[in-house]
Amino acid sequence: MNKEEIVKRILQLKREKNAIILAHNYQPPVIQDIADMTGDSLELSRQAASTAAEVIVFCGVAFMAETAAILNPGKTVLLPRLDAGCPMADMITPEDVRTVRAKYPGIPIVTYVNSTAAVKAESTVCCTSANSIHVVESFKDHDTVYMAPDQNLAKYTARHTKKQVMHWNGYCPIHHHLKMDAVKKKKQEHPEALFLAHPECPPEILDLADMIQSTSGMLRFVRESTHEAFIIGTEEGILHPMRKQNPDKRFYSASGSLICPDMKKTSLEDVLRSLETLQPRITVPEDIRVRALGAVERMLTLG
Repeated sequence: MNKEEIVKRILQLKREKNAIILAHNYQPPVIQDIADMTGDSLELSRQAASTAAEVIVFCGVAFMAETAAILNPGKTVLLPRLDAGCPMADMITPEDVRTVRAKYPGIPIVTYVNSTAAVKAESTVCCTSANSIHVVESFKDHDTVYMAPDQNLAKYTARHTKKQVMHWNGYCPIHHHLKMDAVKKKKQEHPEALFLAHPECPPEILDLADMIQSTSGMLRFVRESTHEAFIIGTEEGILHPMRKQNPDKRFYSASGSLICPDMKKTSLEDVLRSLETLQPRITVPEDIRVRALGAVERMLTLG
């Protein structure tokens, strides 16, 4: 089948199986274009929970499909590429979190949603890159918190709170290895452009930024901004929705290295196969799901 035939078949199966297709902002453009919803992982999982769809096809990486399964226990959650993982999420285990808790008894463990369900289940509360400061500040009776797994998000959060923020030493390889020289070169090439950086970037990169935002925050900012040019310091997949939503503005990736190989694994053929077979299905053991849901819901109640 050619591309048009595959897309037509995907849309047909989606209707027949009462399915919804979710695509993260970092997915290939061809995948984003067939999705019912695009966005960040938590936002997508929450939106899916409010629909009548019985099947969720999550075009992203494993922890995102797990989050969808946590929030949608009665639905079938599919991950078209079972080998699409997240190196940062794999840098910490449930046993690691239990060790941290034993070492620092009573200290809240704030876990980034970019983590496995089993790690979420061992945590006090979850956070996103957009609300980490708000979540940390919510612990009125604690002067110290522990953040996992992303050291850069923790360091960014620590800049904006008086609390002591200890952290695990995980990181997103894509953001963590963005170099200052690459950003400075891009800024010299496009002096009229604002530089937007993701909180997963190291502190020295954030120091160069005109604005620090989550993926959803970046999309909103460039839509509302009167500026016409932007250098984007996150995975290059986000340039696709930016250009679609803002055809009169110019966008440049901060570096040619900002490509997540796991995010780029999903193909149209993978989506078609998952709808045909309802596999690979992502499930979370109920005891883990309930505890992980508690950590996510504690975050959501903070607003």
